Amino acid sequence: MMTSYWQAVVGHGNANNGNSNSEHYDVLNNVLRERYSCRGFLSDCVPRATIERILVAAQQTASWCNAQPWQIAILTGAATIRTRERLLEYVQNVRSQPDLAWPLGYQGVYQERRRECGLQLYSAVGVARGDTRAAEQQRLKNFRFFGAPHVAIVSTDQTLGTYGAVDCGAYVANFALAARSLGVAAIAQAALAAYPAFWRKQLGLSEDRLVVCGISFGYEDPQHPANGFRTSRAEIAQVVNWIDD
Repeated sequence: MMTSYWQAVVGHGNANNGNSNSEHYDVLNNVLRERYSCRGFLSDCVPRATIERILVAAQQTASWCNAQPWQIAILTGAATIRTRERLLEYVQNVRSQPDLAWPLGYQGVYQERRRECGLQLYSAVGVARGDTRAAEQQRLKNFRFFGAPHVAIVSTDQTLGTYGAVDCGAYVANFALAARSLGVAAIAQAALAAYPAFWRKQLGLSEDRLVVCGISFGYEDPQHPANGFRTSRAEIAQVVNWIDD
């Protein structure tokens, strides 16, 4: 019988090796808590070797039938600068048409959480209530990649439908966690997926590749006000329903 990496390192999870299991849990939990959506980056590029380590870790993501539907196009250096300029002009002249439909709406607690995040961001960067011009300028920063030196565009195969997109979501989460563990900040951006035609032309993507999202990443600017807040998380009791009998 094959012995897994975790069995070799921490044993089989019984009471005798609980401490070892706890150490690994603590490491993972700390990375999860430290990760946040960075909206202010330094211009310094991340070494290619570090990016490759992030990619190697993210590639371990579980997927439906092990399909691994994600394809990643990574912009760096001059390509990031050139694409940023082109995209900013494009989005101000072309209507968004995402490959994957936006949510029908946000209601109840989902709207409350969305509103909390938006208000925290606006408060941090000084966008006053009702200041539509400032709000629009903040929105456009999405398409400047928040100043990040690198952008990853994530796409999935059209024929895999919803499950391909779900798998890509798991990949994005693991990419962000791997990046954080190496001191690299990141933000997943649905806004970049609003203009798939742009990305097909810029990156040579075929029509059967659906653009899921982008990930802007690099080293965080600790002085940027947008990086000064953290969103809350629901208590376990709000999201878990135990059925014992």
